[in-house]
Amino acid sequence: MAADCIFCKIVAGEIPADVIAESEHTIAFRDINPKAPVHVLVVPKVHERDAASLASAEPAVAAELLAQTRVVATQEGYEDYNLVFNTGANAGQTVFHAHVHVLAGVDVSKLFLA
Repeated sequence: MAADCIFCKIVAGEIPADVIAESEHTIAFRDINPKAPVHVLVVPKVHERDAASLASAEPAVAAELLAQTRVVATQEGYEDYNLVFNTGANAGQTVFHAHVHVLAGVDVSKLFLA
């Protein structure tokens, strides 16, 4: 855990979150500033700076993180959904703890394919 990391504090139960799913190595909670009808963050319980770092350091946890995105989307009633990983400040990452955004209920792909 990183002492100053908000996601580590959520994992530890020090900061409340609207948790909707949890596995051995991940926790999923609603984004406090949603960009879609469903906007959930799936976060590994171990602290790694970003998704690439997580994949290098903990490949099994990275695989579980990805698998949990489907669990979340299905639980929320969606088969079609978008996943967003921001890696680095210039790519929009604001919390430097690996995480994936699960977005559903709106076709955000049009933002990227236009």
